[in-house]
Amino acid sequence: MSEENWHGIPRNKILWYPSIDYDKCISCGKCVEYCKFGTYEFQEKDGEKRLAVKNPNNCVVLCSGCDSICPSGAITHPSKTEFREKIKELRKNPNLRLRKNNPK
Repeated sequence: MSEENWHGIPRNKILWYPSIDYDKCISCGKCVEYCKFGTYEFQEKDGEKRLAVKNPNNCVVLCSGCDSICPSGAITHPSKTEFREKIKELRKNPNLRLRKNNPK
């Protein structure tokens, strides 16, 4: 599992994970082999093996290596520009700031 926080922001608030275009996906499994964090898994759907994003929060923030490893171009991540803008917004939210640990 990935870290629970990314630069002080709870990981579950960060929308960084892959999307799969099933019209392009050939179920080759290269992304499953590439990602060592268990983001993907194969699932059975309508009697066929189909790729799924099982653990989106396991995706390493700003990693998009599986995009380029996919031979059919079926995997994409959010735009890094849009991602950075969203992170700026999240950092302004006082409810998401982590409290610093006070050493005793």
